[in-house]
Amino acid sequence: MKIGTPTEVSAGENRVAMTPDSALQLQKLGYDCLIQSGAGQKAGFADKLYEDAGVTVVATAEALWAQSDIIAKVRIPTLAELDYLTPEKTLITFFNPGGNAEGLEKAKETGANVIAMEMVPRISRAQKMDALSSMANIAGYRAVIEAGNNFGRFFTGQVTAAGKVPPAKVLVVGAGVAGLAAIGTATSLGAITYAFDVRPEVAEQVESMGAEFVYLDFEEEQQDGSATGGYASVSSPEFREAQLKKFRELAPEMDIVITTALIPNREAPKLWLKDMIAEMKPGSVIVDLAAEKGGNAEGTVMDERVVTDNGVIIIGYTDFPSRMATQSSTLYATNIRHMMTDLTPEKDGQINHNMEDDVIRGATVAHQGEITFPPPPPKVQAIAAKPKEKIKELTPEEKRAKEVAAFKAQTKNQAILLGVGTALVLLVGAYAPESFMSHFIVFALACFIGFQVIWNVSHSLHTPLMAVTNAISGIIILGALLQVGSGSWLVVLLSAISILIATINIVGGFMVTRRMLAMFQKS
Repeated sequence: MKIGTPTEVSAGENRVAMTPDSALQLQKLGYDCLIQSGAGQKAGFADKLYEDAGVTVVATAEALWAQSDIIAKVRIPTLAELDYLTPEKTLITFFNPGGNAEGLEKAKETGANVIAMEMVPRISRAQKMDALSSMANIAGYRAVIEAGNNFGRFFTGQVTAAGKVPPAKVLVVGAGVAGLAAIGTATSLGAITYAFDVRPEVAEQVESMGAEFVYLDFEEEQQDGSATGGYASVSSPEFREAQLKKFRELAPEMDIVITTALIPNREAPKLWLKDMIAEMKPGSVIVDLAAEKGGNAEGTVMDERVVTDNGVIIIGYTDFPSRMATQSSTLYATNIRHMMTDLTPEKDGQINHNMEDDVIRGATVAHQGEITFPPPPPKVQAIAAKPKEKIKELTPEEKRAKEVAAFKAQTKNQAILLGVGTALVLLVGAYAPESFMSHFIVFALACFIGFQVIWNVSHSLHTPLMAVTNAISGIIILGALLQVGSGSWLVVLLSAISILIATINIVGGFMVTRRMLAMFQKS
C-alpha cells in the first residue's frame, strides 16, 4: 500500500505530516511513500531530501490523493479534499470531530476510514502517538518566546553598572503539556514563575520545575479538577469565584500571563477578565493559547495581536507550532509513524484497522460509511494521580488520649526491661565474684543507656551517627585493653569481643565517612 502526504492548503500552515526520516521508517513497515512536490519546503525539507530517502515526489494534489491508499496530513481537511476520498482509502489527520459535523458527514458519505490524531486516548501505550501533546509542548515553549519578543524587559534579574533590573514575573494558567513547557522555558530564562491548575496533583510537577504553585483557599468535596482522559473538567461556580478572586490578587504583580486552559469539546473558559487586564501594568503581555476556542482572556482576538487602552498586549496567535515548522513536523511525523506501526502489526505494508484496539478505536471518527465519534471510554484508563486520602484531624481530647496511651506503653516496656535486667544482675551476682560484678554493672548500665540514646535518634541520622561514633568506639577499645590483663577468663573473653566489635565499628565509620565526603567532591 502507498502512503502519501499532500501540501497543506490552510493559509500560513508550514508543517508537513511526513519527513524524510519518518518516510524511511514507514518503508520498513512495508509501505511505499509519496509526497506532493513542495509539501515540505516551508518546514525545511526539500524535494531532493525526500527523493534521497526513497520517496516518490508527485506533482499535484489530485495525483497524490488518487495514487495514495493512506493520506497523512496536518490540518483539518477541506470539503474539497474530502471529495478525493473513496471507500478503500484511510485519512490520518487532525479533524476536530466535535466541531466539524459537516466534515464528519462528508467522510461518512465517502465510506473512507478517518483517524483523528487529536482523539488518540491519553493512555500509557498511546503516548508515542499523542500529537496534541507534541504540538502543545511546542506551543508552550513558543508562547514564552513570543511573550519575550513583545515584553520590554529582561526575564531574568540583573545588577548592572547602570542600575538594578528586577526579574519578570510570569503566571501560567493551566499546567498541562503546554503549561509545563511554558513553565520550564520561563524558569530557564530566569523569570519568577507562578502556575495555577484546577488539578492539585500537578503541583509537584510545577514545583519540580522551579515554579511556585498557586493554591486556592477553597475546600470542596472531590474538587480535583481531573476528568477522564487526563484533561481538566468543568469547575463548580464556587470554585470559579475563588479562582477569579485569586487571579485578581495576582494581576497587578504579573508581567506576563500565559493561559492554556481548555476543556475537550467546549469553548475555552474565561479566566482572565477585563478588570484583571485593567489592573495589569502597561507593557505587560498576555499570551492566550486557547484563542482558537474563544480564548481564556477577555479581549483575545484569534490570530491577532491586540493592545488594550492601558497598554497591555494580548497575543491570540493560533499557529505557534507552525512558527517552528521543522521541529513540529518532525514530532508530528513521528506520531503518524507510530500510529502506522499500530495499524500494521505484521509490518507487511497492509493496514489492519482493528476496532477492538483502544487506541485505534478511540482515534477513529469514521469507519466504513459510519460515524464512530464519540468513541466509547477506553478499557485502560488514562494515567492520573490517585486522589489523596483525607487524614482526619484529631480533636485535642483524642490527641491527649493518644499521647497518654503511648506514654503508658513506653513505661511498660521500660519497666519490663529494668525487671529483666535486675533479675539477670541478681542471678549473675549469686555465682560471680565481687570483682566481676562491679564491671558487669557498668556494662549493663552502658548497654541500657546506649540503647535508649540510639533508639530515640531519627533514622535519617543513623548514617552520620555511625560516622561520628569512632571516638566512643575508641574509648571502648581502651577500656577493653585495660581489662584484658584481668585474671578472670570471662572478663578476658568479653574484653576480646568488645575490642573486635568496636574495631569493626571504627572501620565501618571511616568507610561511611569517606563515602559521604566523596559525594561532595567535584568530579
